[in-house]
Amino acid sequence: MKRLLSIMLGLVLVGTMLSACGNSGNNNSPQASESAAPSQESAQASETTSAAPEKKDLTLSYLASVDWIKEPEMKLAEKFEEQTGIHIDYQIVPADQYLNVLKAKMAAGEAPDIFGGQSGKFDLGPLYDVENNAADLTNEEWVKREDPLFVEQATWKSKVYGLTIWDPSSSWVIVYNKKIFEQLGLSVPKSYEEFLKVSEAIKASGVTPIYEPVSDGWHHVLWFPELGVRYEELAPGLADKLNTNQETFANSSVLEQSLTQFNELATKGYFGENAFSNTYADTEKNMASGKYAMTVYGIGLPAQIEAAVPGSSASDYGFFPIPLLDNQGLNISPGAPSKFISSNSKYVEEAKQYFNYLTQPDNLQYLLDNEAKFTTLNFPGVKAKFTAEQNAFFETYGKKSGTVYQTAVNYLNPQWTDMGKDMAAMMSKQLTPKDILKNIDKRRLQQAKTAQDPNWK
Repeated sequence: MKRLLSIMLGLVLVGTMLSACGNSGNNNSPQASESAAPSQESAQASETTSAAPEKKDLTLSYLASVDWIKEPEMKLAEKFEEQTGIHIDYQIVPADQYLNVLKAKMAAGEAPDIFGGQSGKFDLGPLYDVENNAADLTNEEWVKREDPLFVEQATWKSKVYGLTIWDPSSSWVIVYNKKIFEQLGLSVPKSYEEFLKVSEAIKASGVTPIYEPVSDGWHHVLWFPELGVRYEELAPGLADKLNTNQETFANSSVLEQSLTQFNELATKGYFGENAFSNTYADTEKNMASGKYAMTVYGIGLPAQIEAAVPGSSASDYGFFPIPLLDNQGLNISPGAPSKFISSNSKYVEEAKQYFNYLTQPDNLQYLLDNEAKFTTLNFPGVKAKFTAEQNAFFETYGKKSGTVYQTAVNYLNPQWTDMGKDMAAMMSKQLTPKDILKNIDKRRLQQAKTAQDPNWK
């Protein structure tokens, strides 16, 4: 099933890219519709929103982690309030604190009306207990239009609990400064050893090879589970064996080697002296400064840099896969930040009304046009904005793709923050790669027992 999921998503991406190639004019520009307000009378709006709603004077609280709520969505919320009288109160929590804050609020009976969460069909129960904490959205009109692979990841025991509006092409890759590479006569690395040589040459020039914001607690973890495509190449069926408890993380030489190589990047100084104080929010500024040559990010980063830093150009940046273990494949995840409605909210229907509003075709297009990080969305009908550089990347690496391990492997994504702490401790020489893998196994065992997983009996 995992291979089938990967293949199907790959086909979705190819289809999306082909339709994007047919677009021209302003639709290819991330800033194309920046000054245009979302239409309030879309001819393409869903059938469920044809009648003008009666205005209400109430507020929906919305708890989310950093970077899950985009500025264009907040603008749409303002338009939604103008139409309905319903105000959206966004409450943003630091990533490393979010899950604990959400669980504390739920335990105290103070759950927000809407809460954010990372979708994943293995995690909705263990992470958020959606059967008890979230409203059933199965019969909402937009479910029929959303990419079914994303719907699957927001489904628990045959019921849909989450709305995901995200970029299906937003793989985490290495974004690099082409000018720095050209000045140093460097080529895009095609193996881990070549990556080390490139990094060493960049470091010798006085530029920090990789911008890595460890302080956020989550970003540096990406280097490990994102490489599911390569793990399955080197150890076919590993994900299935981990899910059925026939294999452990600690017993996998492939997974240990991956962490060992990540740690080597740190010990060689390729993350620089400020990795533990660098922040994700400063990525655009620091990459534009020329002080860093590479970073792990989505393919929308160049457009974000151009929009955020005057004088910078998106064309100065290119992409290649995270090259640990000689990876040359495309990592894909149909799981993404999603929206859930608290089942204990007094305003479940009003929250559903907001979800319906966000998924109207004109509003989806507005979100896409005005969010530099997004190049397309997981709903039909939107006009994608892939650049030539992005299309070239997919053509080069998209032929070999696989599902990321936080989606493919059960009981892994819920311990993301813990893995972040362990990997930071490894970078500080307090833990070894083997220690981290043993810790992952211990936490998976605890979660499996709590879930009464028959594979762990």
